[in-house]
Amino acid sequence: MEFPTFFDQAPQLQTYDALSQFLGATPDGLITYTYADAVKLAGHSCPTVAGTYLSVIAALKALYPDEVPQRGQVSVLMPATEDEGVMGVMAQVCTLLTGAAGAGGFKGIAGRFKRNNLLKFNKKSSQSNGIVFTRIDNGKAVGVIFDASTVPMSNEQRMHMAAAISGTANQKELGLFAHAWQERVKGLLERANDGRTVIVRPLN
Repeated sequence: MEFPTFFDQAPQLQTYDALSQFLGATPDGLITYTYADAVKLAGHSCPTVAGTYLSVIAALKALYPDEVPQRGQVSVLMPATEDEGVMGVMAQVCTLLTGAAGAGGFKGIAGRFKRNNLLKFNKKSSQSNGIVFTRIDNGKAVGVIFDASTVPMSNEQRMHMAAAISGTANQKELGLFAHAWQERVKGLLERANDGRTVIVRPLN
């Protein structure tokens, strides 16, 4: 399996998962996630996957500034319904990194390690706070907004997109489109800490 080299340069996330330690998957409960993990989950690399990946990292950094983030101890509220736009894809990435799951998630062991119903969707669009992440232990919450417009489509991507999507592009054009697409993703990942691409807002 070969990914673009910039995947390795993207920020990584280390979490502590008490369930992982309890059941022996990891001896110390520490799990490190990479951008490639999010891509494997989604099956593709795009601004949505990259933006959600960066948003979760930024949220957990804000919620746990001086300690390792606790996977399974954060609830997530998506800003729209599950079937609106790319909310479903974003939610899956959030679940991967935080452990927060919907009604079908892990129900716990003797009252511990519960993950179900920690991820919920707004009944209508509420974009003002973006994705809201809340620590279960102390109620500290942040909203995170991802702005992909800081890295607009290149002329090359725009030029080949219509043919690629319509199925009329030849192999060379498809390759040029794919390269330009991933160059944009790379640019977004490189702006993880610029304060404009990923915006974190304390909510309490």
